Amino acid sequence: MFNILDILGTAAFAISGALSAMNRRLDLFGIFIIAFVTAIGGGTLRDVLIGNTPVTWMENTLYIYLISVVTMLAILFRNYLNHLKKSLFLFDTIGLGVFTITGVEIGIRNELDPIISIALGGMTGAFGGVIRDILCNEIPVIFRKEEIYATACLVGGLIFVIMHDQDINTDVTYLVTSLTVIILRLLAVKYHITLPDFYPEKEQK
Repeated sequence: MFNILDILGTAAFAISGALSAMNRRLDLFGIFIIAFVTAIGGGTLRDVLIGNTPVTWMENTLYIYLISVVTMLAILFRNYLNHLKKSLFLFDTIGLGVFTITGVEIGIRNELDPIISIALGGMTGAFGGVIRDILCNEIPVIFRKEEIYATACLVGGLIFVIMHDQDINTDVTYLVTSLTVIILRLLAVKYHITLPDFYPEKEQK
């Protein structure tokens, strides 16, 4: 299940990166670069922080081939994807949910403190999107006050740690916690749920 989720997250983030690049009308090289950094950015940061080097995608070229194929498919079917309402948001949300949980799991495997494992999951899930948005000259989604992003990662990571400590079936834990992150973000956007705004409204003149 872990490997399946890792591949799913990589593919989802590669598509979100490719779509974001095409929305900015980047050339073919730019599309592939954005797709790659979106898909591997979070995992690379995670591996470097825990000392797992060479990082995963350097040791297993499956990820390079997977991202390349998925990016080509996104380019070929871009017109269809553009007709899907908020397809970029959907693939980004799937990648976020899946990568958050794989990051927490790797933290636990390395016997890190639960809090650190949850943070590692958040970094794994969010960092690729941060790089994507910066390279596309946008404010990263994680920093936008109208989006629930990091909060969903933290909630999903916390539930994963609790279920893991209770020795609940691993596959069930993966599915429940990944879906928790995904559903939380979908509901937050649908019902405009945001974190408290600490900035006072501008006084009307």
